[in-house]
Amino acid sequence: MAIRIGYFPHNNSLFVLRHRGIVERTLPDVEWVDLRTLPESARVDVKTALPSLHSDWLFTEGGYDVIGTGFTPPVTALANGRDIVYLGISGPRIENGRLVAKAGSGIESAADLKGKRVGIAHGSWQTTLLLFALDQAGLGWADIEPVDTDVNGGTALLNGELDAWVGAYPGLAAIEAAADLHTLVDTESVFSHPSLWFTRRDFAETQPEALRTILAALQESDAWITENPRAAAQYFVDDIIARGGSADLDAWEAALRGRPFGINPVSESFLDEQQHAANLLAANGLLPTTPEIRAAVLPWIGEFVASTRNAPVAG
Repeated sequence: MAIRIGYFPHNNSLFVLRHRGIVERTLPDVEWVDLRTLPESARVDVKTALPSLHSDWLFTEGGYDVIGTGFTPPVTALANGRDIVYLGISGPRIENGRLVAKAGSGIESAADLKGKRVGIAHGSWQTTLLLFALDQAGLGWADIEPVDTDVNGGTALLNGELDAWVGAYPGLAAIEAAADLHTLVDTESVFSHPSLWFTRRDFAETQPEALRTILAALQESDAWITENPRAAAQYFVDDIIARGGSADLDAWEAALRGRPFGINPVSESFLDEQQHAANLLAANGLLPTTPEIRAAVLPWIGEFVASTRNAPVAG
């Protein structure tokens, strides 16, 4: 039976790995599943729920066995009773994005967001960053008007449809060039914001060698990205152009240069952040239960990931 790996551009590591042919050296029958080609699920109410499609496809026929996402999806999965396990995390992506408003708008901090329209790509790290920022300001989810903009909320901020927006690079760079922005909350002040990878527990237990192959390949590919950021950026630009869009190679290269690559074992501080997010998301009515985050840790996976930290770089 083929091993299926999910990928999409938002997880830079898996997207590049898809193009590098490293996994195929050991798993020739691997299948790559582009998340953008899977049927879309109905949008959830941004005020009362979180989307769960990333974890749902781990348990759905035609889906995948391994996926990489932003900060929030594994918390959502666990709260929905999905039996997942963490595979690893990237370093902090504190320069990846931030919560901004237009300069001169009168919104100076997260405390000024009460009753305001705030754009997020709902369900990933943007939701958690915003909720953490609100909590620090003594506010909750019910105090704002959250708007699910996917990753393209910058234009809505510029034309006045939003009062604030959690933007990410490289898209945020275009908005910075078009208007003066005021940073309400940077990422570093609220959480570490790593990329992360997870799988089903049954896959980890029944396919440990395949899982080791995938993790080692990710490590090798990430080392290549660090040494070849412009070549890696070209994969993203080519994909966007092939889909009818336009993209700036320099902007993509700059974005990749600013991100940490390499897979690390899940740390106690990361698990604490995940548990804090789970507690807040549940308390604000976005999750049906409060999951026990550490139940999704398998020690042998962390030990293996640690052993791959010095993987050789393929040419």
